[in-house]
Amino acid sequence: MLKAQDHQYDPPWNTPPQSKVMFTVPGVDNVPDLFGDINDPQLVIFFAGNQFMCVDSLLAAFKKAYPQYERIFAETLPPGILDKQIEGGSITIGNMRITLKPDIYSDGKNQIDQIQALFSKTEAYADNNLAIMVQKRNPKGIKGLKDLGKPSIRVSMPNPEFEGIGKRIEEAYIKAGGETLRKAIMIDKVKDSTTWLTHIHHRQTPMRIMYNQSDAAPVWYSEAYYQKMIGNPVDMVEIPANENVTTTYAAGQLKDAPHLQAAKDFMDFLVSPAAKSIYRKYGFTVK
Repeated sequence: MLKAQDHQYDPPWNTPPQSKVMFTVPGVDNVPDLFGDINDPQLVIFFAGNQFMCVDSLLAAFKKAYPQYERIFAETLPPGILDKQIEGGSITIGNMRITLKPDIYSDGKNQIDQIQALFSKTEAYADNNLAIMVQKRNPKGIKGLKDLGKPSIRVSMPNPEFEGIGKRIEEAYIKAGGETLRKAIMIDKVKDSTTWLTHIHHRQTPMRIMYNQSDAAPVWYSEAYYQKMIGNPVDMVEIPANENVTTTYAAGQLKDAPHLQAAKDFMDFLVSPAAKSIYRKYGFTVK
């Protein structure tokens, strides 16, 4: 029998929108990466999932600056999934099918550049580096990326097939310990299950750390920063610059955006001081 503590660290970690009926059942009915109003939205935004912690504050600040927009829907799924959703026009999660088209798509700048033809306008707005998320007080004494190659260390790792961060982490492994370290973590340890490949790393990885299923996980700095900010039992090991990688986030306004004026307004907002202060608050680097 499951007990309350079996789900004590489950998402959503933000404050959900308020309704007459609040019905979230951890482990059963819980949809943390769909935000806001799915019915007749005035703006639809797809964010690469590792920005999930910013969405509440971003949408609240945007609505304050542009009060004409009351109904906004946002997704924070892995970019590999969002790409397929844009291409195919729909996604099914559980028994729910969504056919909404995005007005704005936000991802790493390199990924946005690769599909530049879809956009009428793009803007870069924040940067991020990698860090290692570990259990509270770092009981395994993780000091850096090389330690993740040890047979005794259980690693939670984004699957590069679904998540762009996976490939960036592999770059960092090579910087820290060459192809030998990358192979140890991504091939040998995957085979013996001491590396666990996630589908939604920004949700699964913190949960695996907090539920003692993994010992360490490379994540974007802001993800570890956020879990510490909200008081969840994790700690962070910083990665030196010579072993680290940087990503730049960019947003694109879709040429066929269903809500053209709202899309233009959000693109302007995303590079405003108000939006930049929100990203800075949650551990992103903003110029």
